[in-house]
Amino acid sequence: MLIYLASLNQNNIMASIDNKGRIHGKAGSVIYRMYRGKNIMQGKPRKFEQTEGSIRASTEFGLSSSAAAAIRRAFEPAYIHRDGEAVSRTTQQVYRSLRNSLSGSIGQRDLHDANLQDLLGMDFNGASPLAEVLQISHSVFRNAEGNLEVSLGRFKPKEDVKKAAGYPDSASRYRIRLMVVALDFRQEYLEYLDIKDLDVHKTAVMEAQTITLNAKADPGCIVMLSMSLLMYDQVPHTCEYVLLNTKGFSPCAIIGAFPAEQAAPMAAKPFRLSKEAYPDRHEKIQEMGYDGNRLLKEFQNKYKPDQGLTTPSTQRQQTGCTLGKKLSFNKLTK
Repeated sequence: MLIYLASLNQNNIMASIDNKGRIHGKAGSVIYRMYRGKNIMQGKPRKFEQTEGSIRASTEFGLSSSAAAAIRRAFEPAYIHRDGEAVSRTTQQVYRSLRNSLSGSIGQRDLHDANLQDLLGMDFNGASPLAEVLQISHSVFRNAEGNLEVSLGRFKPKEDVKKAAGYPDSASRYRIRLMVVALDFRQEYLEYLDIKDLDVHKTAVMEAQTITLNAKADPGCIVMLSMSLLMYDQVPHTCEYVLLNTKGFSPCAIIGAFPAEQAAPMAAKPFRLSKEAYPDRHEKIQEMGYDGNRLLKEFQNKYKPDQGLTTPSTQRQQTGCTLGKKLSFNKLTK
């Protein structure tokens, strides 16, 4: 072994022996290292040339991961706490929506080409799925003005909230939160359009009602709607209410997703927010922090588009997400 190492050292392929006789470093195609007091000998991994197909797949998965992260950040005021598996779960749902795209090819398409039905029922907290915890009927309708009408059934907290693991028994007030967000992945920005809270005491009953939310967005924006359940307890003496939601119990899910009316082309430069450009909407608009456009540009600079396949469309109707179509949350989450 010593003669072998000496011959390698003469060729500037270095490995060394310490004062305890242990070998460290690289010798030819073999790497020596210590692990838990043992001298490990490991073969040097071979380099594999990625094919165009594997690069296409990795580009699409990276885009899905970045889009899912943008959605999670956008709806953080709604879900408050997400579980540890939310990252992988939301990424998989976005990836599935891209795979079920009706237009665009891998390496060309983004969430504006995706089947948005696959995003309905996206839970941000898998420990407390909204459809299981909040057992009231509801439907979503987009009216002719472009706003959302959410019909909620009768809500009696004592009967309609399932006490799953992590449920805060001390809750004395319940809040149903509806939040609308517009997202433009090609221009890389999002805008908070509307948020409405419906409060009810634990012993009271909220009768069935229809809530109208502003959903008038820029033509290039996908519009998403979330519903969440927040629980509070009242502090003695001060009469203040304290939020009881935790990582183990914080129900929230996407219950509506509507495609852009006219998706814009991919931005040449990342979106930059300025108060001068959006004087009336500055506080509601945020940069998305989305990396998907960069991944697509890098891929498209290296490979030509697939022959015979469509490019990303700027306008597309989707069954179940078109204007005036009612969406049944419970059915779509099965």
